[in-house]
Amino acid sequence: MPEAQSPQPYDALLLLSFGGPEGPDDVVPFLENVTRGRGIPRERLEEVGQHYFLFGGVSPINAQNRELLEALRKDFADAGLDLPVYWGNRNWAPYLTDTLREVARAGHRRVLTLVTSAYASYSGCRQYRENLAESLAALAAEGLTPPRVDKLRHYFNHPGFLRPVADGVLAALDRLPADVRDGAHLAFCTHSIPDAAADTSGPPADHGDGGAYVAQHLDAARAVADAVREATGVERPWRLVYQSRSGAPHIPWLEPDICDHLAELHAAGAPAAVMVPIGFVSDHMEVLYDLDTEAAAKAAALGLPAVRSATVGSDPRFVAAVRELVLERAAAERGEPAERCALGALGPSHDVCPAGCCPARTPKPAAAGAD
Repeated sequence: MPEAQSPQPYDALLLLSFGGPEGPDDVVPFLENVTRGRGIPRERLEEVGQHYFLFGGVSPINAQNRELLEALRKDFADAGLDLPVYWGNRNWAPYLTDTLREVARAGHRRVLTLVTSAYASYSGCRQYRENLAESLAALAAEGLTPPRVDKLRHYFNHPGFLRPVADGVLAALDRLPADVRDGAHLAFCTHSIPDAAADTSGPPADHGDGGAYVAQHLDAARAVADAVREATGVERPWRLVYQSRSGAPHIPWLEPDICDHLAELHAAGAPAAVMVPIGFVSDHMEVLYDLDTEAAAKAAALGLPAVRSATVGSDPRFVAAVRELVLERAAAERGEPAERCALGALGPSHDVCPAGCCPARTPKPAAAGAD
């Protein structure tokens, strides 16, 4: 294998994700895993679980991860890249510790991790690094030799992520009535997080209002809006908006909420809207319920034509981007130059999270970083 196509020194890739229930009996135990340590009563979890029960108690995230897993394995094989791909979750089977145990028993010693979160934040990056550290410690306690684990850089602005998003917007625009299509506003949707978590997201140099979390989303949204303008010849207003807030009412979270934004658009006379789930890699519950169900109902009640564009999922360009990121990182570990693709103004993200990057209120050990 040519050195440029070699994954060495890495000998495995780990797909690391959130996990989700796969039947009605899984819903409350899954939510107990998600909220462990927060003291949330079971009655409240059953109430939250109603979102899942609307869809048979099944989150689509596991099925989408299976599709991505198979797509990665096929792409790697077709490209002659000899790198086995494993899959582990934070909150549901296959659990991360079980997967890393399988990895260790197979003799793998250098593992790259692809997290299904494209942006910097505590819950989307640092917490996964803490999960990795906890699982590696568990393996060591069992007498196994845990592998060294690294993490692929944030890919929010990689062409293989943003170009499928832009094409999804174009396809969504085509679903709108022709007489409102050119006036449609773009609402770039992502998960709301507490203001305090946003302000401290990313490396310390990026801390401030919104931190890296907001800056990265704005950069990605701007790149997509520019691509849509170039493809259609129409300049469309756009805004970054939020969804899926779950915190206490007295704690400030990022706003505006997508439903509030739709009401504002309607009041301002906007003829239509496209909801662009730019903060999500695949169609999990926050997309199916908060956008396809709740926000769609809000738009219908307002009489505002609104459609939702597709997430990236296992688009071949995204799958190829993962391969490129693997080879890029492998080359860097070998001390060799490699192209680092990125659109927008921010450039490629760091390979290794520095100290103080996306800190938690209660610090824990974290793998795949400088602290």
